[in-house]
Amino acid sequence: MAPTPIVRNTILDVLTPEGERIAIEVKSPRDDIIRGVGQCFAAVAAGYNRAVLVTTLRVAKKLRKHVFQRRGLRLIGIDAKARIHRYDMDGWRLLAE
Repeated sequence: MAPTPIVRNTILDVLTPEGERIAIEVKSPRDDIIRGVGQCFAAVAAGYNRAVLVTTLRVAKKLRKHVFQRRGLRLIGIDAKARIHRYDMDGWRLLAE
């Protein structure tokens, strides 16, 4: 049996049942986060309905939030306990535990 590859610096292309295309960019704390933000902008410009940047909560909280208040961009942070937090107009919200 072949070993499972380690996934790093990944972009996922998701098609919802409603026909909506979503680009999900996953970045570790050691990756180039600014490049990830740029890739999200590029995905929206290329016709994706939404682009989501997923990284650690610690890194996500350091980013300028006004960038993610544009239509179609989302910011997700995962904390040390694997809880999912989303940034929206009201600030950070815990989505799942």
